[in-house]
Order: sequence, then structure tokens, then C-alpha cells
Amino acid sequence: MGRGKIEIKRIENANSRQVTFSKRRAGLLKKAQELAILCDAEVAVIIFSNTGKLFEFSSAGMKQTLSRYNKCLDSSEDAAEESKAEKQDFKELDVLKDEFAKLQKKQVRLLGKDLTGLSLKELQQLEQQLNEGLLSVKERKEQLLVEQLEQSRVQEQRAILENETLRRQVEELRCLFPQTDRAVPSYLEYYPVEKEKSLVNHGVTSPDLVSNFAFENGDSDITLHLGLPSDVYGKRKAPEREAHSNDSGSQLAL
Repeated sequence: MGRGKIEIKRIENANSRQVTFSKRRAGLLKKAQELAILCDAEVAVIIFSNTGKLFEFSSAGMKQTLSRYNKCLDSSEDAAEESKAEKQDFKELDVLKDEFAKLQKKQVRLLGKDLTGLSLKELQQLEQQLNEGLLSVKERKEQLLVEQLEQSRVQEQRAILENETLRRQVEELRCLFPQTDRAVPSYLEYYPVEKEKSLVNHGVTSPDLVSNFAFENGDSDITLHLGLPSDVYGKRKAPEREAHSNDSGSQLAL
């Protein structure tokens, strides 16, 4: 006659509960050992009694089995999180694609294209947007022009200040080195002998030199034609004038 089916519920009798725990614990550990041997599996069993006493079995060492379990648990959690993140990324990507399509369509309409499906109200809204955009562009343009004008004024003021500084420096230099009204004498005034020697060069007389010499002495034809008195250019001694004319005549005779 077979055993009757036992109802699975908490045993109220403490002694019966302790006896049942001992028998079933031993059977469970035996089955775990058999499973590990027969199937070449890594098996670990941890049991705590109602009094807090620990019973355990591990075919490969409890620490090694627990470390392997934690790694598998972490990897499974990471995989779950990665799959969840991928799903979220795909969802955000779909949202961004929809927004991009809407913005692209809006840009095309702002360019005046693809307006066939718009109603009168939508066209009025589009016109208002274009007017607002044009107003913003004009305001920005005016702002840039004002800024450029202000920069030009600043540069102009800077140039005026620099010119004023340079003018003051020039005036200071003029005060340090005053100009004289006296004319610088020429080379022939310092060396009158060289002027006489320049008229005669080894017996050869040049008509241009003679005319220049006559102009220097106030006897040029230009003075006579203009009708100016000879004393305007200064009076010279008659003997010196005669001596120069005699020397010129003798050279011409030669």
C-alpha cells in the first residue's frame, strides 16, 4: 500500500518540524551532490534553519561559486540595462527624426515652396513669421552699421590726437632749433678765386661762362631790357669791372 500524499504546509508541532527539517535537509544535500557528480555541474546549496544555523554544500567551493554567481548576476543586470538603454535610444531617435522632418518641411515653406497643402490661416501665420524675421534682420543690420560708425569715429578721434601730438613735438623741435633769416653763402662767395679761374681754362673761354659772369656783375642784357637801374643789384668798383672785361677781351683775342 503506497504512502498518502502529504499536504505542503507549515508543521505546527515543533518536534515533528525539526525531524522533518533534518530528514529533508539531508536528502536535499544528497540530491545536490548526486546532481553535481552525475551531470558534471557546479552545484551549491545554502540552508538556514529557523534557529539561524547554517548548512551548506558546494561541489567547487562556496566562494568560487558565489563569485561566479555575482558575475553572472552583474552581467545579466548590465545586459538588462543595456537593452533598456537601447530601447530608450531608439525611442529618442524616432522623436528626433520626426522633429527633423517637421523642421525641414517648415524651412522649405519659409523659402516659399510646398505651399499647396496650407490653409489660409497657416499662410497668414507663415507671412507673419517672415515679416518678424525680416524685421529682426533689419534691426541687426542697423546695429552693425551703428557699431561700424562708432568704430570709425573712435579711429578718427585717435588720428586727431596723434596728429596733435606730432604737431606739438614739431613745435618743440622748432623752439629748440630756431631758424635763422640769414641766407647760406654760396661756394663762390667763400672762394672768389675759384670763380675767376672758372672763366678761363688754359686759354679756352666758354660763352656761357662769360654770360653768367656778366649776369653776376649786373651787366646782363636782361637787366638792360627790363630797364632796371644797375645799382639795384649793387654797385661794383669800376676798376674791377674794367679788369674783368680786359681779361675777357684778351682771352677772346687769343
